[in-house]
Amino acid sequence: MSIIENATERMGKTISVLTRDLGTLRAGRANAQVLERIMVDYYGTQTPITQVGNISSPEPRMLTISLWDPSMMKEVEKAIQKSDLGINPTDDGKIIRLVFPELTEERRKELVKIIRKKGEEARVAIRAIRRDANESIKKARKDGEITEDDQKQLEDKAQKITDQHIKDIDKIIADKEKEIMSV
Repeated sequence: MSIIENATERMGKTISVLTRDLGTLRAGRANAQVLERIMVDYYGTQTPITQVGNISSPEPRMLTISLWDPSMMKEVEKAIQKSDLGINPTDDGKIIRLVFPELTEERRKELVKIIRKKGEEARVAIRAIRRDANESIKKARKDGEITEDDQKQLEDKAQKITDQHIKDIDKIIADKEKEIMSV
């Protein structure tokens, strides 16, 4: 794999991680992704809640969890209460309901700060990947594997893919901010 292909793949993974992280942030609407990082003790094994039942969204601000094993009801409720969601689950013996309250203006602003911080972390990661690629290119030049012209071309390509990925991150962040701030 070439230096540029490797850098492109690593930058793509960075953007995937950012997208997944932002998906777990609550934006006033119910989204099953917020449950992905909550683990429940499923017969001695820590398992994501998303793997112990069926999750659906019957209303924009409500999630329901139909467990495959109803004896896990209390375990799942405890895991949700201990999480950072700040939501109290209710159950009717068959289904757990999670009602997401409207976000306050203050909470929206906090979320925007978190989003921007995650965006900056992703940008730093992208730049670190570019730096690694440039170091590999310089090493290849020093070892005589590539010419000076090749070095210049590869460094330009590394800069172009970096710029493109930074632009992608900026768009993802702007879209998520817009989603959070829209009432």
